[in-house]
Amino acid sequence: MDKKQMTEEDIKLRYITPAITAKWNVDHITMETKITDGKINLKGNLVFREKPKKADYVLYINVNNPIAIVEAKDNNHTVSFGLQQAMTYAQMLDVPFAYSSNGDAFYEHDFLTGQERQISLSEFPSPDELISRYQAEANGGSGLNNQQKHIISQPYYTSQTTYTPRYYQRNAVNRTVDAIAKGQQRLLLVMATGTGKTYTAFQIVYRLLKSGMKKKVLYLADRNILVDQSIQQDFAPLEKTIHKINFTKDDPITITSHEVYFSLYQQLAGNDDNDDSAPDDDPVMRFASLFQKDFFDLIIVDECHRGSAKKDSNWRKILDYFSSATQIGMTATPKETKYISNIDYFGEPIYSYSLRDGIEDGFLAPFKVINIRTNIGEGWRPYKGQLDKNGKEIEDRIYTNSDFDYNIIIEDRTYEVAREITEYMKSTDRMQKTIVFCATEEHAERMRIALTNLNSDMVQKNPDYVVRITGSDVYGKNKLDYFISVSALYPVIATTSKLLSTGADCKMTKLIVLDQMIGSMTEFKQIIGRGTRLREKEGKTHFMVMDFRNVTRLFADPDWDGPIEQDDDYGKGGTKPGGTGPVTLPGPGPDPKEKPIVDEHGCTVKVIGKTVSVYDANGKLLRQESIVDYTKSNILGTYASLDNFIQQWSAEEKKESIRDLLLERGIDLEVMKADQNMSDVDDFDFICHVAFSQKPLTRIERANNVKKRDFLSRFKGVARDVLEALLDKYMNTGIYEIEKTEILKLDPFLKFGKPSKIAQYFGGKEGYLKAIRELEKELYKVG
Repeated sequence: MDKKQMTEEDIKLRYITPAITAKWNVDHITMETKITDGKINLKGNLVFREKPKKADYVLYINVNNPIAIVEAKDNNHTVSFGLQQAMTYAQMLDVPFAYSSNGDAFYEHDFLTGQERQISLSEFPSPDELISRYQAEANGGSGLNNQQKHIISQPYYTSQTTYTPRYYQRNAVNRTVDAIAKGQQRLLLVMATGTGKTYTAFQIVYRLLKSGMKKKVLYLADRNILVDQSIQQDFAPLEKTIHKINFTKDDPITITSHEVYFSLYQQLAGNDDNDDSAPDDDPVMRFASLFQKDFFDLIIVDECHRGSAKKDSNWRKILDYFSSATQIGMTATPKETKYISNIDYFGEPIYSYSLRDGIEDGFLAPFKVINIRTNIGEGWRPYKGQLDKNGKEIEDRIYTNSDFDYNIIIEDRTYEVAREITEYMKSTDRMQKTIVFCATEEHAERMRIALTNLNSDMVQKNPDYVVRITGSDVYGKNKLDYFISVSALYPVIATTSKLLSTGADCKMTKLIVLDQMIGSMTEFKQIIGRGTRLREKEGKTHFMVMDFRNVTRLFADPDWDGPIEQDDDYGKGGTKPGGTGPVTLPGPGPDPKEKPIVDEHGCTVKVIGKTVSVYDANGKLLRQESIVDYTKSNILGTYASLDNFIQQWSAEEKKESIRDLLLERGIDLEVMKADQNMSDVDDFDFICHVAFSQKPLTRIERANNVKKRDFLSRFKGVARDVLEALLDKYMNTGIYEIEKTEILKLDPFLKFGKPSKIAQYFGGKEGYLKAIRELEKELYKVG
């Protein structure tokens, strides 16, 4: 067979695979290896995945460490044609060697030296050759030390319930343990919310413990839920060696028998919707009462953006006390300001995997934004001498989004926000997990009441349909585990202020409502991160952000998922922070002792505009759309006029092709009809209604019109009975089903005989098809 006529698969089978397996054991080769899951796209009202990135061949030193990528092409391409694709995959997988081949030879790119060369099929390097070259060039040419060689051989933890690390998690683990083996003492890992930071930390700890490089590990977190989630989920394989520190109960003698220690010290980090108690003594003294300075040789700081990098923080005092230990900071959102710098303490990130990366790879959920404007959003001013609900005069000034619920309470605004949330959920899914971020805990309570009253039918079924979950609300905090559970239905809606902005693993959150001013890019990213987890099996492929305070303008800020840069003024401004992060929005003024309360008579609030926006992974605005407008513009772009559409619909032998054309453009007519309670309407009528403002007829009305015009009298006997049955089918299922001859194999047509026999009642197959065309023409007749 001519090589030029062979497919890529033939070239792989006959030339490339034999050349590789001649020197490589098949246990060290994977083929068609999926690297990403494929980006999820939001197009119109459709959600679909792009094809995942797959490498033709991945070659491994061992189960942990890929060392080479090979991309294959057919023989109509040059030897090096696939090299750039191989290099892209190699960079993603942290692999030092990339190859391409068309079956004639291999082309090699060596990332260690930057050189490229062509080699024959028989010259493809063996595992020992690549390992030798890698070890010789590693560490700037100094090679691998014994600890690095030892740690490379340590496997990941695997089991039936623990998934194999994704490529970026493996990169993070490999880079971290490699750097520790080289003696690096401070490390920073930056991984977006939902990408598995805790799982990555577990694999790092597991490999370091099993290699013997580390023996005592301290895992620091500032929220009880973070500690418990970690112990019960990702760190469960080490449960026999884990201990959760309790400063009041632990014995300094017996506590030393464990390997992995979790410390909850939310009381050291200030009262920020955190759990339990306030500081009662010096944090270093508490740790010193249980542990010597050199007891731990590895410390992991989860969510290290929350204060560990502040020079005067209690976090920092603990890290300074255990200064001899290797310390790893993990965060989704590093803080780099005049007063706080993760980079200054931990160093430049050893590995970063951003929200943008996660969405592009299809591991994180994309999102749409509904920006809602009210008549008072740009400002409200009381009339002269206006009194609030309690009879007190309201200060005469212009109140804006920065004031509402912070400095003044507009009751009708709370109601209007709650009404919009309710209407959206009614039109989509009333059981979708929803977080409403409110200005204060008191605002969260008012919002809970408003949502409860607007959803009383759902609350009647379960009183936990709406729950306030805030730091001071004991009842709400006890419901947090149920809210974040994938299997628990209730609570459905959580109103909060700060508690759910970070840390809580809310996997099924489909709607995030922003009704608070957000003071920093760090907090903004954390809040958006509450929705980014994918749960496709449970029906979560994306999420919505409903913004009532124009907070999502931060997507346009250069710091949105941009590179991490240390503030040039870090360390020069004293010790007391004066800002909350790299981007500061206009915030509320000083909290007055008693906020004016304005009822609906004093200020009536109405929604005056909504914009649905779709952003790419970089936070760049792709389009602003309402699905109806999107559909209308697509239809008008295809059909010049109503007459033109009717003409093309009538001429189309299979009406399904028009539906399929719209599906390709992201328009699912069935979903749209269901959203607008028009499922009993034919697609023809729905298109005419949406695009050309025509009054729609139901399928029943169209079928009855056919019967009134006595169309059926043209046919006799069984032929007429068949057409009457087809009209009944049309009323129930629509035009597409009656166009299919397969329908004749179903009830009620079976009683008339086989399809071939039924056709005979019409004079043969052509006669039957002609009758169907005439029936369709009659169905869509005007007047």
